[in-house]
Amino acid sequence: MPKNKGKGGKNRRRGKNDNDSKRELTYKEDGQEYAQVTKMLGNGRLEAYCFDGVSRLCHIRGKLRKRVWIQQGDIVLLGLREFQDQKADVILKYDNEEARSLKAYGELPENVQINVDVGLDGDDLEDDTFDFEEI
Repeated sequence: MPKNKGKGGKNRRRGKNDNDSKRELTYKEDGQEYAQVTKMLGNGRLEAYCFDGVSRLCHIRGKLRKRVWIQQGDIVLLGLREFQDQKADVILKYDNEEARSLKAYGELPENVQINVDVGLDGDDLEDDTFDFEEI
């Protein structure tokens, strides 16, 4: 049997993901819209409520899949489709600090809640409390 000459396995080959540096804030352009994720559907798809008042079915592009984890309540930048108004593609995910600065610059509406899960009907999710009586 040959000797092991390598220095680790798959994780070593993958490299390090050092994204600690602050990236430049990206604003929307023509054909793009800001949205908040309302529901994760699986298979790289999600449902998002765009801030133009339309709820759209979105597809996470391949560059973001399995690299950037998108959760319910996140603020994302969508690329709108000219031929399908009810569908869009996720271009970029904003972290909480970037979303707060977008809100401060007036790009996002004032009623948007950042860092909060959004329920199926658009309401905020609250913790359910149980009261147990002693026997």
